[in-house]
Amino acid sequence: MDDNRSGLAARKAILTELGYTVECAENAAGGLAMFDRQPYDLVVTDFRMPDMNGVEFISEIRRRKPHVPIVLLSGFVEALGLNEKNTGADTVIMKSAREVQHLTSAVNRLLKAARKPPASEPAPAKEKRRRHATENA
Repeated sequence: MDDNRSGLAARKAILTELGYTVECAENAAGGLAMFDRQPYDLVVTDFRMPDMNGVEFISEIRRRKPHVPIVLLSGFVEALGLNEKNTGADTVIMKSAREVQHLTSAVNRLLKAARKPPASEPAPAKEKRRRHATENA
């Protein structure tokens, strides 16, 4: 989710190039409706949106599926003091010239960690999981 459509399209293109299936929503309400219709392995969202802010959106995602990894992007990270603790996101990334590197690294890391079984469970035998992300605009 991003208030800037060109930024949304650029992030979608990059993640798609890396082999992820990416679906986008125009706003938080649309993103929540998508999330309710099918499961997603990861959510990427902006902080500033027209119908609710990123923290409110993350709270709604956490209420529906508490353990889905979430990346919060914002140009206001420093100005608003946004971090993982006060937003509920797994990773908070400042929109900047290095955003693409930070985003791809975070997505790869979070999806890899989400696929690891807990120490008490045996690892599944060569399970194929669909790499899937959702990004809201």
